[in-house]
Amino acid sequence: MTIDALAANAAAPTGMYTTTTTSTTRTPKQSMDSEVFMSLLVTQLQNQDPSSPMDTNEMIAQTTQLAMMEKLTEMATASQEGFSLQMRTSAAALVGETVTYTNADGDEVTGLASSVSFAGPVPIVTVNGEPVALDVISGVTNATAAVDDSEDSAEATTAA
Repeated sequence: MTIDALAANAAAPTGMYTTTTTSTTRTPKQSMDSEVFMSLLVTQLQNQDPSSPMDTNEMIAQTTQLAMMEKLTEMATASQEGFSLQMRTSAAALVGETVTYTNADGDEVTGLASSVSFAGPVPIVTVNGEPVALDVISGVTNATAAVDDSEDSAEATTAA
């Protein structure tokens, strides 16, 4: 193995610490994953007292905890993906609808949603040519219902 290969391996993340390429300081990971859990279990097994080895029930309990942690992580990922899909579906359903949102000045703006972009983490709806984040939209009105309502109120005013 060459010295370059050793240097590359030294910069790779190990255990519960990661090494950044710009500096040699190690920063702790923000969450424990199965790699960290297994690393702790192996370290515990390597450093156990030979005269009183780890209880098999304790080892099974820790292995079960690892499996539970992995399943919870999978569930969290599936939940995040489901929420993302729901946001995209909701944003796509707004096209052609009249929406209301509060702009940066704090003014309430109403306009027709003409398109949606899914480039970022939050879908961007184009309203009257302006990009608006989905989470800023505060109301939705069916565009044809809004036209019908204005015609009905005009007819009511004319009839009175």
